[in-house]
Amino acid sequence: MDPASTAKYSSLPAFTHVLHQHGVYAALGYLNRGTTHRYTGVFRFAGQHSRNLVLFDRYDAQVRQGAQVPLAEAFCALVGRQRESLQILNALADPRAQQINTLVTSYCGVPIYDAQGQLYGTLCHYDFSLCQESPLNLQLLEAAAPLLYAALTTSHS
Repeated sequence: MDPASTAKYSSLPAFTHVLHQHGVYAALGYLNRGTTHRYTGVFRFAGQHSRNLVLFDRYDAQVRQGAQVPLAEAFCALVGRQRESLQILNALADPRAQQINTLVTSYCGVPIYDAQGQLYGTLCHYDFSLCQESPLNLQLLEAAAPLLYAALTTSHS
């Protein structure tokens, strides 16, 4: 996706509108339109696993939730350890990726914190193929993460 078309999908007010009017799944779809990654999801840390809560799959609208993944196989583990956003464009060429035993090639994720400021999980884009990502999209993920947390915990209360 070229930068001009990515920019039109990087509006926090538009994301917030989609989230409030259509829900978490539609909001993940909105975020996914701003990237070349196939998947966009929210994962929650659960012991030694990263449990998918909601997943948007660009190529399969029937998919709404993914599997639980051992942290040893998830780039989300690096986000959790470092407590900061992580972008890996090509896992085969990125030394940070050597720590994780995964088939994911491209990853862009941000931490999600709970209401007490404790690490809750991640919001991320990922793909098993090589993708490109813009810094503007990472900023939108960072801004969207607390809004998604609030929506998920309100809807599951």
